[in-house]
Amino acid sequence: MLDRLALRLVKPAVELAARQLARRGISAEQVTLAGFCFGLLAAVAVALGFSLLALLPLLLNRTLDGVDGALARLTTPTERGAFLDIALDFVFYAAIPLAFAIQDPGANALAAAVLLASFVATGTSFLAFAVMAEKRGLKSTDFPSKSFYYLGGLTEGTETILCFAAMCLWPQHFAIIALVYATLCAVTAATRLAAGWTLFS
Repeated sequence: MLDRLALRLVKPAVELAARQLARRGISAEQVTLAGFCFGLLAAVAVALGFSLLALLPLLLNRTLDGVDGALARLTTPTERGAFLDIALDFVFYAAIPLAFAIQDPGANALAAAVLLASFVATGTSFLAFAVMAEKRGLKSTDFPSKSFYYLGGLTEGTETILCFAAMCLWPQHFAIIALVYATLCAVTAATRLAAGWTLFS
């Protein structure tokens, strides 16, 4: 829901960073992999009980996730780069709830499982829609710079990062935050399924 606004706000800074990296010969795929490593570092920090410290690598992960696409557009976008970008994003999204479950299984495991199930629903509906849209040659007017059809919803990347940040700031309330966000993800999955049912009928 907030991705379009967030992308507009950070676009100048992201494009500046991408130009600087391009001048140094750094590739978009290298940036993607570096961002993923920061994401895993955030998950490890959470699992070890250092939730507040996880905020910095978590934000670096999301920053580099924006920069890699801008860098790819400045150089040569590749199918491998687009594949890595989306695949590693989903691994990162799963790693954070799992880390909270590891941190405190008794308090967090059930809520983490519910949240991960909701991520499966939003992720599969998102990717299935993108595959069918590609077969029909459809392009997203809301996110024209994306390498595939990006179907938005109530919970997008921006909302997910805000959710993860809240979990890191208030880990004692992880279960409540996770269950509320899982409910919102379920709404997103339902709207995406409805969109696919209508458009691909």
